Amino acid sequence: MKRAYHYAALLACFACPQLLWASEVKVTDSGKQAPSGADFLGEVASRDAVRVADWIKSSLDNGDRPFVIVDKVNARVYLFNKHAKLLGAASALLGLRRGDGSVAGIGHRKLSTITPEERTTPAGRFVASLGNDYTQDILWIDFDLALSLHRVITGNVNDRRHQRLASATPLDNRISYGCINVPVDFYDKLIIPAFTGTTGVVYILPETTAIEEVFSMTTP
Repeated sequence: MKRAYHYAALLACFACPQLLWASEVKVTDSGKQAPSGADFLGEVASRDAVRVADWIKSSLDNGDRPFVIVDKVNARVYLFNKHAKLLGAASALLGLRRGDGSVAGIGHRKLSTITPEERTTPAGRFVASLGNDYTQDILWIDFDLALSLHRVITGNVNDRRHQRLASATPLDNRISYGCINVPVDFYDKLIIPAFTGTTGVVYILPETTAIEEVFSMTTP
């Protein structure tokens, strides 16, 4: 599946100018190439994801903490260490509806009362930490919004969440109530170690709003 994703992404890179190899490189004093911005380690990423990651590195906006970039358009999650070096990437499931905002008070409502139109994953910058929601351990992104990143939920077999994660297209990755579902291995082997004993920052890229309206995008 991963090979298929990368092959499809590579084809898309040639077909669409908004997809590109992640980071430019420069030659260090030792003669070795080093990324001039965030280091995606060859992982294919959208122009917006690269732009935000480079800004985070140059501005130190993450405050010496690990950080996650969630690309909603491409249904992709990127985890970086505090030095903006990629630790891993994975497909993600996101809110059913496109949109960058969230309904006031939605985090205190029962799921059964949330309409399809309200099932969005809000864009923004969030300070996140590990916790739980009484059923499993999760990465809390915003407690008041009940927004979190967690292992893929498999309760309703009709949702076909595993199949959606495994597909090569992001078009079928909109299914959740707003939370970010990721593969179990990605969560257990990468998210947990990265956030254990520390907070981190989650940057959820907008899909209907300009990036400049969501992030300050300034450097020292």
